[in-house]
Amino acid sequence: MSAEASGSSGGHAVTVSGSSPSSSSHVGEEKPGRSLVSSKYVKLNVGGTLHYTTVQTLSKEDSLLRSICDGSTEVSIDSEGWVVLDRCGRHFSLVLNFLRDGTVPLPDSTRELEEVLKEAQYYRLQGLVQHCLSILQKRRDVCRGCHIPMITSAKEEQRMIATCRKPVVKLQNNRGNNKYSYTSNSDDNLLKNIELFDKLGLRFNGRVLFIKDVLGDEICCWSFYGEGRKIAEVCCTSIVYATEKKQTKVEFPEARIFEETLNILIYENGRGSGGMALLESGGVSSSGAGQSEEEGAGAGGGDRRVRRIHVRRHIMHDERGHGQQTVYKD
Repeated sequence: MSAEASGSSGGHAVTVSGSSPSSSSHVGEEKPGRSLVSSKYVKLNVGGTLHYTTVQTLSKEDSLLRSICDGSTEVSIDSEGWVVLDRCGRHFSLVLNFLRDGTVPLPDSTRELEEVLKEAQYYRLQGLVQHCLSILQKRRDVCRGCHIPMITSAKEEQRMIATCRKPVVKLQNNRGNNKYSYTSNSDDNLLKNIELFDKLGLRFNGRVLFIKDVLGDEICCWSFYGEGRKIAEVCCTSIVYATEKKQTKVEFPEARIFEETLNILIYENGRGSGGMALLESGGVSSSGAGQSEEEGAGAGGGDRRVRRIHVRRHIMHDERGHGQQTVYKD
């Protein structure tokens, strides 16, 4: 039995030859199919979803669909010439587009992508299978990079930092820890600090441990650790004396934060001693993004210094020309 293309008002249709008219008149009757290779067009009923394509498209890859076309795999063809496949037809158009173009955009949903993978495996489309597996692996890698430990106690924080062999970046973020109102740009800057933390976590995934502290006393403060001790700190909050009231201001010193993140990379793989000498010799500048001060442990305590950086001091004026003095929280 072969299928041939015939013209119709809606395009070409596949009809079944070699069978009596009486047998083809029974609606819903299915017959085992043989080769479709002599046909140009194929009508497919995939789980109730109808598709119209060519034998050439279905035969592009060594797959189950090719074996259906050349007769290697037996299929059922109903009385109207539709090849019946007992599969869900939700993603079959994606399968066809992959055969047509050699590539296809995949769903953003991981669940849907796994459904496409199952269909590709059923139809034995190795190119589409590998494409799905590659995208799934990339998404898993990104999810692993987004895993950020949350600090729940000071003791947990000390243990985590002391036992970590990697450099550590901690963002202390507690918007509710404020007894004054915020300035107009503070909420935006607070969000920018959080977004930068997430971006750095992805960029330096595997090299730096990023932890988030939402229980501390600071509203927004970055801390940088190497070999179990604090190396630098960037405080992003200040108190602004506005007209007849105080306000809390949150800054976004992006350049300084990024610089300090790069600085602690010298503590990778036990390289901290040489890196500390570089920092103390002036190899890394502390100017530009804000004010910097160092706290030491007295004579001979150079290795215990912590660079504390605050955003640059500003003098602002209201509409009447009165100055607003910024005072920093230590």
